[in-house]
Amino acid sequence: MGLLSFKGGIHPPHAKKSTEHLAIVDFKAPKVVEIPMRQHIGAPCEPIVKKGDAVLVGQLIGAAGGFVSANVHSSVSGTVLDVKKQTTAYGLDTVVIIDNDERYELSDTVKPKPDFMTLSGKEIIDIIKEAGIVGMGGAGFPTHVKLSPPPEKPIDTIVLNGAECEPYLTCDHRIMLEEPDLIIKGLQILMRSLNVPNGVVGIESNKPDAIERMKIAAKNTTIKVVGLKTKYPQGAEKQLIYACTNREIPSGGLPMDIGVVVSNVATALTIGNLFETGLPLIERVCTVTGKGIKSPKNIRFRVGTPLKALIEFCDGYNGTPGKILLGGPMMGVAQFTDTLPAMKNTSGILVFQEDEAKLPEASACIKCGKCVVTCPIGLQPIQISAYAILHEYDKAAQFNALDCIECGSCSFICPAKRPLLQSIRVAKREILAKKRK
Repeated sequence: MGLLSFKGGIHPPHAKKSTEHLAIVDFKAPKVVEIPMRQHIGAPCEPIVKKGDAVLVGQLIGAAGGFVSANVHSSVSGTVLDVKKQTTAYGLDTVVIIDNDERYELSDTVKPKPDFMTLSGKEIIDIIKEAGIVGMGGAGFPTHVKLSPPPEKPIDTIVLNGAECEPYLTCDHRIMLEEPDLIIKGLQILMRSLNVPNGVVGIESNKPDAIERMKIAAKNTTIKVVGLKTKYPQGAEKQLIYACTNREIPSGGLPMDIGVVVSNVATALTIGNLFETGLPLIERVCTVTGKGIKSPKNIRFRVGTPLKALIEFCDGYNGTPGKILLGGPMMGVAQFTDTLPAMKNTSGILVFQEDEAKLPEASACIKCGKCVVTCPIGLQPIQISAYAILHEYDKAAQFNALDCIECGSCSFICPAKRPLLQSIRVAKREILAKKRK
């Protein structure tokens, strides 16, 4: 069928049936929202509001703390109850707590943007920067930074990630079905910002309806929509680029080294909506699912909504939750409480029941080599893991530990249930700490 892919990878159960056919439903916001000043990779924002201040929807409440940072805006109108340090999914951060007056009055700054074809690349990037747009596939990297490569790194292609290869998650699938025109517009804006001639949208073959809708939306443009083999981690940056362009990022390199910028379909949707309505990044779609949820849903929520409120909107827990993950089961991060606020990069809330959450008991490596065969980067996970366990991090570095994309394929496929990914993460942390000294 001409589907594109990469070498290696795995085929975990999709587990998408409970939500892939469910239309997106809106959840406005609870009475109180808690908006963290760090919802992105990089420096946290500086709050520019204080207790007692009145705020409006789309109003700037946190100014970027550096180049690699992203503005934060109010997702509701109301009154600031407090500005204080508290725990978020990123750790201990400053949070602006707002009493929602439920009127959702817009700030004067929320206005449709000019026709992007009349703007320069810098003007577009400045609009995206002011709106606090970040990568919404999970990483949360500020988009304006991606769109600001050095002059010696010319970009000729923008690849949009519509693979959604993580099991359970279906929010990207749904936005491609329900809002394909805005996604294509967002990609065109990204292409205009860097004067890029080539735009590609990669979508896994288990979403044929999304492929068809996106092709129709891109019909009168230069954008190509391509089908990808359904395989994890097809949506990882390096694997997506290779599948869509046949270009390979060198060890230690970045997409811009080979003339490519990668973004997510949800990010493109937000950019398209920004130019249509003027709304900054204050809401997104996420999938709330798992056997531990009574009524799984794809929900459009406002940033700062507690996880618990979204779970209650899905009729609550089905039994006692054993584990709550933000993101998918392969790369998601476990949370210790459901009172944390959902953020810009919250693509999924996955709840496992107690029996599903039990970790398997590891046994000795049987030297089967499955982790080597499945590694999409071509690493030797068992060697890196072994050196990490022995605290021999210099030797782990010699096996290119820093190239690991932390997809978890090695741990998934290991018949001995070795904690390969966990130990490799430790090695990467120690190697990077030594480099910084």
